[in-house]
Amino acid sequence: MNHSEFAAFLKSRRDRIRPADVGLPAGPRRRVPGLRREEVSQLAGLSADYYTELERGRGAQPSAQVLTALARALRLNGDERDHLFHLADRPVPPATHGPAAQVQPALLGLLDRLTTTPAQVITDLHQTLVQNELAAALIGRPPAVRGPAASLVYRWFTDPDARGIYPPEDHSHHSRVFVADLQAVAARRGGDSEVRRLVAALRRRSEEFTALWDTHDVALRRTDHKRIVHPSLGVIELDCHSLFSEDGHQRLLWFSAPPGTEGAAQLELLSVIGTQDMTVGENSSPP
Repeated sequence: MNHSEFAAFLKSRRDRIRPADVGLPAGPRRRVPGLRREEVSQLAGLSADYYTELERGRGAQPSAQVLTALARALRLNGDERDHLFHLADRPVPPATHGPAAQVQPALLGLLDRLTTTPAQVITDLHQTLVQNELAAALIGRPPAVRGPAASLVYRWFTDPDARGIYPPEDHSHHSRVFVADLQAVAARRGGDSEVRRLVAALRRRSEEFTALWDTHDVALRRTDHKRIVHPSLGVIELDCHSLFSEDGHQRLLWFSAPPGTEGAAQLELLSVIGTQDMTVGENSSPP
């Protein structure tokens, strides 16, 4: 591992990020051009002492998990992330659209600014990449699984518990929307292997999915009105909005309610309750 080059690269990437880029206040006495070391460590979920050792060119070789966390915290693009792995003498993870995908910096920067509304970044196959605390409080955290089960579309049609987040009378609507959206994604991707595997697995497991898929309805879901069942607050009526990345492989989703509505009041209560009363199963987390 090239410790000195690794340390210099970390510092150069830290220096270029302004606090406002990651939703932090600039403060009146900031003496560094970019983020402080402790701010990077906090964003990456690392101890300040450990990050400081890395930036000083000391310490053990960081794991792939640490490198991924640093790439996300420092808003590295794909080439910069690969360079970070090369400097650390770690195998570069393959490019992917799935749960191991690097969140696109533009979407992550926007997510950091959405502090008063539930929001998350997902892939085009509805695999959650990152979410804020309000999103976790509203819809639960995604399960730590790989393969087809990482996709909410797969869980929706194969695991009844995944549907508990919505009232039963809304299930048919969401089923149609999920399938029409997947049809659009399959066409956009040109039927790549990941999509083919997901569709084949769903056709084997779900007659409902197969019937809907064979209708050939196509429609990307850009916005939707949702009724979400929360264990403490009851049914919350919200609007779900989508912002697509330039290549269409990732989406920033956020939930809102018109001012003065019951949904808006429930969102305010949610920020107080947080995740402490969450009892919804981990198989939820719908987009």
